[in-house]
Amino acid sequence: QLQLAESGGGLVQTGGSLRLSCEVSGFTLDYSDIGWFRLAPGKEREGVSCISTNGRTNYADSVKGRFTISRDNAKNMMYLQMNSLRPEDTGIYYCAIDTAQSMCNSYYYWGQGTQVTVSS
Repeated sequence: QLQLAESGGGLVQTGGSLRLSCEVSGFTLDYSDIGWFRLAPGKEREGVSCISTNGRTNYADSVKGRFTISRDNAKNMMYLQMNSLRPEDTGIYYCAIDTAQSMCNSYYYWGQGTQVTVSS
């Protein structure tokens, strides 16, 4: 059974850092693009970042230069390093899998999410 489990969220002050991790079980990541999206109250779902099977990455303009996505296929893990956090980064962060290799234009599986709160 496929499961995605995020961890690493929490409360941090403006300018701080967090590293989100996502452990995937019951599925091999080797052939899928993977990424992170977030939900915040009153806002639409926002794609944060994506990494393809060959390591190509993209980022939302709002996080470019501050966030770094990575993957470890051997461990079936993905990560999101978040630096210089801002209050507007607050939200629930989900890791997700794009089995169609569409550079995360569509997600087919996602986890339960981890809360990130950035205080001003």
